[in-house]
Amino acid sequence: MEILPRDEAVLARENERARIVAPLDESTPESPLGQAARTYRTYFADMRDGQQAPKIAPLPEDTDRRTVDVKGYCYFMNAALVGICDLPTSALVDGIDATSHKQAIVLLVERGRTPERSSQAFGWTADAVEEAADMRAAEIAICLAGHIGQLGFSARAHFAGNSDVDIERLAVLSGLVIRDGGTLQCPFFDRDDYVLAVVSTDYALTTDLPLAKEAVKKGKGFAYWRGVNGAMSGRERRRRAGRETHMSRYPMEQVKRVDTPTTLILEDEVPRVSKRAAFFDRALRGDLGDKAQRERHRFAFKQPHTSGMMSAMRAMVPYQDGPVADTVSPLIGSDPAANSRAIKSLSYLLGADLTGICEAKRYAWASHDNDGKEIPVRHKYAITMLIDQEYDTMEGASGDDWISGAQSMRGYLRGAEIAGIMGEMLRGMGVSARSQTNVDSEVLHIPLILWAGLGEMSRIGELVLNPFVGPRFKSVVLTTDLPLEVDKPIDFGLQYFCENCWKCARECPCDAIPLGDKIMFNGYEIWKTDVERCGRYRLTNARGSACGRCMKTCPLNKVTTADGPLMTRVASWCGVNARWLKPILVPIAVKLDDWVGNGKRNPTKKWWLDLEVVDGVCVEPKGVNRRDIDVTRNIDPAKQKMAVYPANVMPIPNDNRPQTVDRKAALAQWDKMETPAQARARHARGEPAPDHYTPTPPDPTGPKGENVKTTAYDSTSKKDVAQ
Repeated sequence: MEILPRDEAVLARENERARIVAPLDESTPESPLGQAARTYRTYFADMRDGQQAPKIAPLPEDTDRRTVDVKGYCYFMNAALVGICDLPTSALVDGIDATSHKQAIVLLVERGRTPERSSQAFGWTADAVEEAADMRAAEIAICLAGHIGQLGFSARAHFAGNSDVDIERLAVLSGLVIRDGGTLQCPFFDRDDYVLAVVSTDYALTTDLPLAKEAVKKGKGFAYWRGVNGAMSGRERRRRAGRETHMSRYPMEQVKRVDTPTTLILEDEVPRVSKRAAFFDRALRGDLGDKAQRERHRFAFKQPHTSGMMSAMRAMVPYQDGPVADTVSPLIGSDPAANSRAIKSLSYLLGADLTGICEAKRYAWASHDNDGKEIPVRHKYAITMLIDQEYDTMEGASGDDWISGAQSMRGYLRGAEIAGIMGEMLRGMGVSARSQTNVDSEVLHIPLILWAGLGEMSRIGELVLNPFVGPRFKSVVLTTDLPLEVDKPIDFGLQYFCENCWKCARECPCDAIPLGDKIMFNGYEIWKTDVERCGRYRLTNARGSACGRCMKTCPLNKVTTADGPLMTRVASWCGVNARWLKPILVPIAVKLDDWVGNGKRNPTKKWWLDLEVVDGVCVEPKGVNRRDIDVTRNIDPAKQKMAVYPANVMPIPNDNRPQTVDRKAALAQWDKMETPAQARARHARGEPAPDHYTPTPPDPTGPKGENVKTTAYDSTSKKDVAQ
């Protein structure tokens, strides 16, 4: 966009145009997906006004720097183009005579790809591609309005069916499109390829000039195909468009498939554990002390970008499940393979980055919910989807600075939206389905990611690595009884790689990643992290929001598409297709990764402002983590003390009163854990599992203690309320 010619004379012409009448949602979507997407857009419509903080944040006076923060956030949220202009009175819809908002931020959001006519998904999505894009534009707009509101300014989102402004006129004024007679033309997209949304505000920003007419011809020139100034290249866009819609942008079809995961899982011995046992949940209930409990309510949301996402995330929770239509739609097929291809096409249309399907294993279901009630094994299949946390933003970060929480929450928000809409659609067609999100999940995601063929277990511990995005993702799951064809697990040689790479452990700020060998934990072969130490650091990090430093510094955190560096793409290809070279290449690759500085912060990529939200108001943080890699740091594995909390010391699942962790006992427990070889031999002999595989039983007298109050968005009062 920055190389296109501009024309200031367009401003006067556009301002002279007559006002428009507010457009309405006149049509009702007919397709199942269109109806579900419209439903979610309706939820978002209740959050158009960003909740305004009572005080202005300590912001730079420089409007250019403010604009970098705002535009960076929009691109981080996956807007395709962003422009800013003044908001003239003539751009208000007829009947609205005044507003305190002086500027408009205009978002151009690219539509997803329509499934092929031969795909079963085509019938599900017939009129829904624009509807789904409008829903995505609404999501980005309300999050941006929430962010600006948290900064202390007024902001309102405008999108299809919910607008007080002339969105098309503002798109012209902000330099995203030109007006050619009665149509809009964009230099990079055909009119059927995008939708528009606007956030109006009184927050002062630097404006863009309108495009000149010749910009349309210049748009897809040589610079576009080359990817000038680091923009996504036309080559990469063409490559993605050439793939079938049920295939990810990444060539997962090249990765070797195997019958079982590459790490041992003794399936008959893996215990089902309660939601109460997760360490973030333990912190919420006071098991880790007052400080961790206090910070648990804010650690990921104590930054204005993430704070702006809260309302949308919480608004979707009540709709993760719901009634199922009495009859099965004729659009539901009986061929599991066709159903799986259709589901994947649908997931990619809605914005997933990688999707796999597996059986919803018994041991993947939690045993008890937050109230201490037993959770039944409800569905046969798990549609597992990964959301990339955005390489460019991670390049500019340390991994544990003030954008880390936003990276996670953006992935969780997007995943909840995608799985929620898919679940709404399937239930409307007579098939039981429930979205399993980070806010409320009845299943453990890690085993499902493994069995769905999306990665292998890594040294980072309770985290799967994908061959193309590494650990840089968040997951969401949709469980369902729709007949599906499952994917097989994959083997891209990660076990050998992680055995010979200790970079994540070396760079971990709290020494929570093991340098030693794998152990057996609750029936899994795993490099077991010290989850208490990791959890405490992420919760109480005073110089940032949460932590993703292991993801930041992992050598597999890279760009492997057509726009990535040549050597990175070659290394990725060899890692997947020439695994026999790993003994030669891995030692070189690990050292080379350090030598070229991978894992360091790239200041060009830092777009966000470092701010902390305290008691609802943005303040200057007390500090900012600015870590780079430390190749000289040497940790002796023999001196590394790791705590482990197997099933038998997990909290009583139906007791929500504080159950303090015993770290001393957990440290001693480490030496009692089996090695994978010992577990294999014992299992082969038919001997029973160790006692520590037996989960703490529920209190037979019933639930104890009240469930900890969380918050949800109330669309009536438009405030966060206790739930």
